[in-house]
Amino acid sequence: MNLFADIRALVVTSLEGMVQAGVLAEGLSFDNVTVEPPRDASHGDMATNAAMVLAKPSKMKPRDIADALAAALLNDPRIEAADVAGPGFLNLRLSKSLWQGVVKSALVDAQFGQSNLGGGKKINVEYVSANPTGPLHVGHTRGAVFGDALASLLAYAGYDVTREYYINDGGGQVDVLARSVYLRYLEAHGQQVAFEDGTYPGDYLIEVGIALKDKVGDAYVDQPEEVWLAELRLFATDAMMAMIRDDLAALGVSMDVFFSEKSLYGTGRIEDAIEDLRSKGLIYTGTLEPPKGKLPEDWEPREQTLFKSTDYGDDVDRPVQKSDGAWTYFAPDIAYHYDKITRGFDGLIDVLGADHGGYVKRMKAAVSALSDTQVALDIKLCQLVKLMKNGEPFKMSKRAGTFVTLADVVEMVGPDVTRFVMLTRKNDAPLDFDIDKVTEQSKDNPVWYVQYASARVHQVMRKAAEAGIAVDDATLAGADLSLLDHAAEIAMAQKLAEWPRLVEVAARTHEPHRVAFYLYDLASEMHSLYNRGNDDHSLRFIQDDAAVSQAKIALIRAVCVVISHGLGILGVTPATEMR
Repeated sequence: MNLFADIRALVVTSLEGMVQAGVLAEGLSFDNVTVEPPRDASHGDMATNAAMVLAKPSKMKPRDIADALAAALLNDPRIEAADVAGPGFLNLRLSKSLWQGVVKSALVDAQFGQSNLGGGKKINVEYVSANPTGPLHVGHTRGAVFGDALASLLAYAGYDVTREYYINDGGGQVDVLARSVYLRYLEAHGQQVAFEDGTYPGDYLIEVGIALKDKVGDAYVDQPEEVWLAELRLFATDAMMAMIRDDLAALGVSMDVFFSEKSLYGTGRIEDAIEDLRSKGLIYTGTLEPPKGKLPEDWEPREQTLFKSTDYGDDVDRPVQKSDGAWTYFAPDIAYHYDKITRGFDGLIDVLGADHGGYVKRMKAAVSALSDTQVALDIKLCQLVKLMKNGEPFKMSKRAGTFVTLADVVEMVGPDVTRFVMLTRKNDAPLDFDIDKVTEQSKDNPVWYVQYASARVHQVMRKAAEAGIAVDDATLAGADLSLLDHAAEIAMAQKLAEWPRLVEVAARTHEPHRVAFYLYDLASEMHSLYNRGNDDHSLRFIQDDAAVSQAKIALIRAVCVVISHGLGILGVTPATEMR
C-alpha cells in the first residue's frame, strides 16, 4: 500500500476527467504532477502541485485549475477537504479511515514499503574498491556502509542489484606491498629490517611474513627481487584480500563479485574497449593544451592517444595511451566499465572517495560513449570522516601504523552503531564520528534513539501479554482500528504512510541517508506518543478495555515493523530490549 501513490492516481484520474469535460486541453502531460506531504502539517494531509505545473501548457490560471480539481476530488469519499492556497496549490485532507488502514497494511503486508520502481532492471553498485595494500580504514568504512545500504535500498525498490568490489591490483602499489611483505619475511627469519622508500610498516604484515616463511622456508632469503617479486605480488594480494573480506564481514558487508584490475592487462580487454571507442570515431592522436594554473616543470607537449570525452560533456579530451605506448590509468577504468556494460547492466553506480572528484566527468563520458548513451553512470563521492574520542581527533591505529582501521571502529562501537552513524549525513557532506557520543544513551544519539523506540514497543507488548491481552500480529491486524481517533494517533499513522513514498524517493536519488533520517523522525513520533500517555491516560497503550489496547498496540507494532524494514536496509539489527 502506497497511499501517496493512490491519491496521486486519484488526482490524475480527476485531471483526465477534466480533459474529457473540456475543462482542460487535450494532450497535457501529467508526469510532473506530484502528491506530497505539505511543508506545514497544519495546511492538510497531502498537497498537489497539479494546478501549478499545468497552468502554462493549458494557458489557464492556476487557481482556476485548482478550483475545478478540488471540486472533482471532493466527489471521492477518501477526500474530506480540498483547499486552494496561494497561487494555486491544492491542500487535501483525507478520511481517518485511510490512515487507520495504513496501520493494518503495515501489519498484514510483509512487503509494506517495498516497491516495483526498479522493474527488475539490473544495477551494478561498485563500492569500497580499496587498494589491496592493507586493512580498510575509517574512510573506507563510510564508503562500504553507504554502498551496501544503497544496494539494499535499490533491491528493496525492485532493482536486480549486483554488489561489486574492484581490486586495484594492476598498479605499482602492489609491488610496494610485495617488497613490504618481503621485509616482514626477512624479519621472520630474524633479520633486522628498515621500512624505507614508501614501504608499509603496519603490524598487519607481520603474520603475512610469517605465513610466507612457513610456505617457502628460506628460499627467498637474500635473493634478488626478480626471484620473488612476481610470486609475492600474488601471495601478498591474496593475503590482503582475505583480510579485507574479514573486515567487510565484521561490518556485515558481502560482495557478489570481486573483479581484478590485473585481469584486464595482457588479455586484450583494454584493447577491445579502446577499439570500441575508435570505431565510433572517438579516439585520435593529438596534443593536449597545458594544464590551467601553474605549469608543472616537467610538462612538455607530446602526442598521445586521446579519447574525445568532450563530445560527452567532459571539460577536456583525455589521454588513454602515452606516447611510449603504455596505457594511462584511465584506460583500464574504461575497460572495466566496458566489461560492466557488456555484462548487461542497465545502470552503474560507483561509490568513491572524495579525492576522485576529477574522475567523475571523464568516466561518465566514457560510459555514455561505450553504451551509446543507453547506460547511466552515477558516481557518489563520500566525504571524509573525522574520528573523535575524548574530545580529541583519534588518528592512530597500532595495527595499521598510520590510520584507524575499520576493524578498530567496529571493535569500539559495534557494527550496528558504525553503520547507522555513517548514514546520518549525506554522503557528500563531512562526517564527525565521535566515539563517546555514538555510544551514549540520549536523543542526540540517533541509533540509540531509533533502537529504543523498537525496544519500547516490545516492552509494551510483553506487559500487555502479561496482563492477558492478546498481541500476536494476527490479533492486532484484526483489531478495531477505528478506535485510533486521537489526533496524535492519526499523526503517527500519517508518518507510517510516508514510508513507501520515502523508499521510492531515496531509491530514485540514490540517497540511503534518507532512510536513517526517516527512522529518526518515526522514532521521535513514537517516543512523543509514549510520553504523552504520562499526562493523557487515554493515549496509554495498555487500557482497561482489551479492544482499545489492541488497537493502540497495533499502531505501535506497525511502527516497529517499519523500523525493522528500515534498519534492514541500513544493515542494522532491530532491538527488542535495551541493555
